[in-house]
Amino acid sequence: MNFLADLLTTVFDRRYRSLFGSANDSRTIEECCDDLLNTRGEASIQQLVHGIFEAYNNFDEDAKASFFQHLGNGLDINPDTVRKTLDAYQRTPSKQTYTNYMKSAEPPRQELFRRLNHVPGSTGQLVRMRADLQKMKSKNPALEAVDMDLKHLFTNWFNRGFLVLRRISWESPAHILEKIIQYEAVHAIECWDDLRRRLQPTDRRCFAFFHPAMPDEPLIFVEVALTQGVASSVQAVLAEDRSPMQADDADTAVFYSISNCQRGLAGISFGNSLIKQVASNLAAELEGLKTFVTLSPIPGLNTWLETEKMALPESPQKRKSVAAHYLMNAKARNNLPYDPVARFHLGNGAIVHAIHADADISKKGMAQSGGVMVNYLYDLKKVEENMKLHEQKQQVVTSSEVKSMANLFSAEALEG
Repeated sequence: MNFLADLLTTVFDRRYRSLFGSANDSRTIEECCDDLLNTRGEASIQQLVHGIFEAYNNFDEDAKASFFQHLGNGLDINPDTVRKTLDAYQRTPSKQTYTNYMKSAEPPRQELFRRLNHVPGSTGQLVRMRADLQKMKSKNPALEAVDMDLKHLFTNWFNRGFLVLRRISWESPAHILEKIIQYEAVHAIECWDDLRRRLQPTDRRCFAFFHPAMPDEPLIFVEVALTQGVASSVQAVLAEDRSPMQADDADTAVFYSISNCQRGLAGISFGNSLIKQVASNLAAELEGLKTFVTLSPIPGLNTWLETEKMALPESPQKRKSVAAHYLMNAKARNNLPYDPVARFHLGNGAIVHAIHADADISKKGMAQSGGVMVNYLYDLKKVEENMKLHEQKQQVVTSSEVKSMANLFSAEALEG
């Protein structure tokens, strides 16, 4: 039955695509968008969607920017109409006046995006379209509203209820494995042997979220090392000559790499759900697992030190104290942690558990933090409580060991 449905979909897709591609059709993409907003017929909608995406995919950067500009200016709300309909609703609250207000307050481009999301593959196309928009909006603030509309829709389309958790193993399809290599953003995967070492041993795991509309595109994935005790070095985790252990012997799950895969889904949070779901699944699978921690980079440390006109000391103990002070006290806007990875994990209810010097001596690790890394601890019984403390009081919850390290920070600690 599924095969027949897929076959019919392919036939209809080709038919609609050929209809739009006729030599007699000279409409611009902007005219096609206007027609899409006003048409009702299923065949016409399919035809227009295929044509719009085909035209967009053949655009150069300037043409794409012009298209986004049309979405921003030509399909925006009318402030006067919004004010009038809101005034009418305030004077006479009713189903009709509220409907009129809601219709005027939503820019037509949102309905356009919903209609574009009407054929197989269109969700992924819209995600890629927003990835293009992300690169352009910094040069054109007027495009921010278009980006916000897409983000608003994606937040609904990609909510947790639609996401599917899949384990990625060495036996997974090659095209999925290739994308894991491509999207790895924390510790680069150098070759297929490197990937095999991360997936095949019994004490290694990898999990990813997928969306039914994008079944071959991971949205985010996490790599896990099953260990005895908390890992303190990524070199040890990724060592080529290490001896794997039996998964049943592990007492700790170390989340050592989390990578977002789709730039077009920037600002849509999956990591919170992913870590907690994976931790819960692993706890159910392996009764011996009692501790769930990350082994995380500290990407903002050296940048912060530069802004403070300080240098990272050579002494490993002093580097750890500087990092502890930074994670506990360095703040960005809204009194949130300066470090982006800290904001993520603390916002998810983790605590700053332990800090390690010389934990990542790669070129990237040294450039970010002088090789210092941190464990964030996920106590599954306390994550909700910790989240509330962080949200309501911007409190950075830490272990007593990290607090003691931070207390050692002083001007003297920064002397080589």
